[in-house]
Amino acid sequence: MAKRDWNRRVCAKRGHTTYAPSEPALRSRLHTATAAGAAWRCLRCGDFAIGEPHGSGPADQAPAVLRGKALRDAFVLKLLAVERGFRGVLGILVAWAVWKFSNSQDALHQLFDQDLTVFKPVADHFHWDLEHASVIDSIRKSFDYKHKTLVYVAGGVLAYSLIESVEGVGLWLGKRWAEYLAVIATAAFLPLEGYELHEHVSGFKVATMALNVLAVLWILLGKRLFGLRGGVKAFEAERHSASLLEVEQAALGAPVHA
Repeated sequence: MAKRDWNRRVCAKRGHTTYAPSEPALRSRLHTATAAGAAWRCLRCGDFAIGEPHGSGPADQAPAVLRGKALRDAFVLKLLAVERGFRGVLGILVAWAVWKFSNSQDALHQLFDQDLTVFKPVADHFHWDLEHASVIDSIRKSFDYKHKTLVYVAGGVLAYSLIESVEGVGLWLGKRWAEYLAVIATAAFLPLEGYELHEHVSGFKVATMALNVLAVLWILLGKRLFGLRGGVKAFEAERHSASLLEVEQAALGAPVHA
């Protein structure tokens, strides 16, 4: 199977990004004349695109364009951002439901008991002990929780959901602080997930924990957080080494701007 070209894939979707550096030698490497007019090399995919450049000026003021591995990593981060955003929205809805429940426990308890009697003949027909079913017992236990406890639970869920939402927005925008937040917030809940998995094993819990562990390791190592693998300096050096402008500057023997 052919290797996916992330650069051309993104250019096909968003269009090329061209730039005319003011340095003559570098400018000539990114420019060519064609029968259809002047063409400039795209800073992302490297292909020539006919038309005026999108910008011009000193090479060190050219727009930062993600290429190759950095582009692929940005795509993965956006997937994580969507997942975090979904969890954030879902958590906010759960917090609202718990808060509403805390203010209507007595009324809901009475309504539940009334409706339960309606389903009792059907349950008896199928020989299902409705009164001692685990689901029913769990619901009834929730009616015994104190109002104050439920408010605390709603507040905790809301706080966690807001963190997830902020994390999702930051990851979508490619902010480095969001990567730190994602690692810290995800790692902090791994012991709890491990405890829940120990108490009751399920395929969903195993998959969720495995996904979170992989996400933490990938962000930690791939983004070189907390000084790992050379830290932020090595991360920036790797990103600059993929820059088309800096590759061309290096070919000319010109100084590469950090």
